Amino acid sequence: MACILVIDDRSDIRLSLNLLLHDHGYDVVEADTPQVAQVKLKELNIDLVLLDMNFTLDTTSGEEGLAFLKWLKTSPIEVPVIAMTAWSNTDIVVRSMKLGAKDFVEKPWRNKQLLHTITQQLNLTDLQHQNNKLKQQLTADISTAYQWQSAVMKQLYKKVDTVADTDVNILLTGKNGTGKSELAHYIHSKSQRAKQPFVSVNMGAITENLFESEMFGHKKGAFTDAKQNRIGRFELAENGSLFLDEIANIPLSQQAKMLRVLENGEYELVGSSQTKKTNTRIISATNGSFEQLIAGDLFREDLYYRLNTIEFNVPCLKERTEDIIPLACYFIAKFTKKYNLVNKQLAEDAQQAILAYHWPGNVREMSHIIERAVLLTESEQISESDLHIKVMVSQNTVEKEIPLVTLEQAEISLVKRALKETNNHVPKAAVLLGLSKASMYRRLEKYGLSKK
Repeated sequence: MACILVIDDRSDIRLSLNLLLHDHGYDVVEADTPQVAQVKLKELNIDLVLLDMNFTLDTTSGEEGLAFLKWLKTSPIEVPVIAMTAWSNTDIVVRSMKLGAKDFVEKPWRNKQLLHTITQQLNLTDLQHQNNKLKQQLTADISTAYQWQSAVMKQLYKKVDTVADTDVNILLTGKNGTGKSELAHYIHSKSQRAKQPFVSVNMGAITENLFESEMFGHKKGAFTDAKQNRIGRFELAENGSLFLDEIANIPLSQQAKMLRVLENGEYELVGSSQTKKTNTRIISATNGSFEQLIAGDLFREDLYYRLNTIEFNVPCLKERTEDIIPLACYFIAKFTKKYNLVNKQLAEDAQQAILAYHWPGNVREMSHIIERAVLLTESEQISESDLHIKVMVSQNTVEKEIPLVTLEQAEISLVKRALKETNNHVPKAAVLLGLSKASMYRRLEKYGLSKK
């Protein structure tokens, strides 16, 4: 139900408009001066303003109404205004429109015309708001997904199917590149919110000082660079699903704000004191260890329990060996179609290579490797050399080549080798060793190894 603010110094006019608007389903707030109206606009959610242009200062110039429009134009409040006066003239109409008034109605008004003008402006405002949401909303390319064939993935999806159509919060865990974001899309597609927005946000990419603005939105003028209103991710995902990727990276200072919105659905835009409610289903994902983060006082335990009402672990690609060859063929078909190329086949030596490879980057790494091979291979067959992957030697060979040393010496040797293999790129070296970036840096510091 829309709320309309009526600004007029005459009580009989306000009463007449109040009765008319209430009869047609609107909430009405009254103000007898522009100054009172300014306070109301700051405190309440007003959808439209009916502004009398002349008050006690004089009855014909419209200067008080124009002054109110000037104030509104420089304030962070965005609300459509319909100007009204019994002493209309072309100059007042033109000046009020230049200052932001959306329409003009002459007193005494005709009820039908006034109601039509109000409906028109409310509809236009709603369309503009929806357009802004669409511009900001991150949409994913939901093409035909790969159908998993391994027993471990079939079992995972079977479990997911039992809760997908509920509103329960779900936490997805697993190594980088295992396909957690694709599973989040799947959960949304199987839910009762499937026709509503799916909004994804990488929590690790949001700086601490912009966290509230990104998640909850801000009003124009709330801070130095706030040139216009911004719709937050919770509002973008209203009635749909909000996917919080890399959830473990939320700054500790912001976790209480996230906990509040998960507990009662309430939040405020930056620069606004008005509380908003959200109706959003939360799906989260992480490759981090919450046990370590909670033990180190880096993550709130109560927030963790809010996020993981149900937790699913997405296995590494090497745990789904039945999927490795079919998935590679799926990516070949996908990228040959994308780049309008002749479909290619995976040669026998290439199949053996991808089965022997350890896939530290999991599904995401395979996608990149196959895409590159599709683009660079000139023949109709993709061979092992086209993949540019280094297959791990067999366990027996490793046992023969590695001398018996202490665990610490072995770890130092592996860290050095990983750095050499990645040209001293620490994050890539960490992936090779199955470590987090933070764990890798701790080992470099522990053993006094240079990372330059």
